[in-house]
Amino acid sequence: RTIFPVPLGEAASFEPLLAQKAAAAASFEAAAAGIDWTFAPMVDIARDQRWGRGVEGSGEDVLLGNLFAEARVRGFQGKSLKAIDTMMACAKHFAAYGAAEAGLDYNTVDVSERTLREVYFPPFQAAFAAGAPTTMAAFNELSGVPATGNEWLMRKILRDEWGFDGFVVSDYTGDMEMIAHGYAADAREATKLAFMAGVDMSMTSGFYRDHLPDLVEKGEVPMARVDESVRKVLALKAKLGLFEDPFRRIDEKREAARTRTKESLALARDAGKRSIVMLKNEGDLLPLPKSGKKIAIIGPFAEGQHDLNGPWCVYGDNKQAIDLATGVRNALGKTAPVTVTLGSKVEEPLDGGIAAAVAAANAADVVLLAIGESENMSGEAQSRTSITVPA
Repeated sequence: RTIFPVPLGEAASFEPLLAQKAAAAASFEAAAAGIDWTFAPMVDIARDQRWGRGVEGSGEDVLLGNLFAEARVRGFQGKSLKAIDTMMACAKHFAAYGAAEAGLDYNTVDVSERTLREVYFPPFQAAFAAGAPTTMAAFNELSGVPATGNEWLMRKILRDEWGFDGFVVSDYTGDMEMIAHGYAADAREATKLAFMAGVDMSMTSGFYRDHLPDLVEKGEVPMARVDESVRKVLALKAKLGLFEDPFRRIDEKREAARTRTKESLALARDAGKRSIVMLKNEGDLLPLPKSGKKIAIIGPFAEGQHDLNGPWCVYGDNKQAIDLATGVRNALGKTAPVTVTLGSKVEEPLDGGIAAAVAAANAADVVLLAIGESENMSGEAQSRTSITVPA
């Protein structure tokens, strides 16, 4: 529930150790609530700003992606998976999910093997080298073959070449999506394709539960393959200590004591400061003085406890966040000459809004312009057709 900068923001700090500390703090809180396994880090290289999930990774640079993949895995997992303050990591989405054509989520990916090996594979290799024992299959297809059913990707590369001995989980209904891809005729065939390709665990669809028994009975899936996948899952459950005590991480008192502690909030504040990117500072405008300047805060994010946590935030509460106007007034004092003007909503105009914003700007010495995308404009299935400021 402690909110840190989005992963892309953390990467903008160029400090992997900062991300490692943030991941460790997240594990410290989440493990106390009974969470053993996190579907993070996302290590997809993203080079099309229209793709909505770029916010979840570390951007376009391979080296930076490698360093932050390693850091986050170490942060989540600590020194031991059995510890009650750590979670098991899952590097996702394998592979080249960030290369979707036109930045359209789930879209076709068609890249060369050289590009895969030089750009999209390395962050996964870095995550595995750091100890990530699981990975998630991507939704996208690679040169016509969905990653979820791609035996070359999941077996030849991942297991045979890299020696990965953990397990692969599908993305949410990833096996089902192969029907929509036109790659599998029905649920039964999708089950066989995904499982034989090397996906050990199916997420949510129920396909493995419904169809694997019959596939084994009819000899289409060897029982030895099922044993292999089950053994991998059980081995990691053992490493997590779940056979000794399946409820080892669930403790309401411990959860309350670990949630939003002074230490984690201080770390979140520091991470926020280090993630800010200053493009230029003409005339040494920054830092702003605490007195002597009239300040106009303008834009749909000028005030109000909304859109402060970022996308994919399940447990965070905007009501616990500090909006821009409140933060400025806290820093300058309640009597400071600070005005707030929305100007517009995020995606729609306000009557007289622009005129009011112009008037506020003309009356001020300094304008803080609070514009951009709302939380729900980034994340899964939130691709943009163009890179523009909304409204």
